Amino acid sequence: AGRSGREVIFSIRRIGNSAKATAVDVETGIEATVAGPAYSSDFTLEQAARRKLAYVLGAAGPGPRT
Repeated sequence: AGRSGREVIFSIRRIGNSAKATAVDVETGIEATVAGPAYSSDFTLEQAARRKLAYVLGAAGPGPRT
């Protein structure tokens, strides 16, 4: 759980010169993915994915989207 109190699951994969980090909000199942250089630390990739997830969750809003 982060500062927002939401539980988030992270996945980091490194393939060649690239890394992909995915953050999934456990409650909603909404996910956000970021890419970066393979030499990035896990912490840096997780923070970037967490920030993007927070943005996506905020953009999703409280109600259904049409």
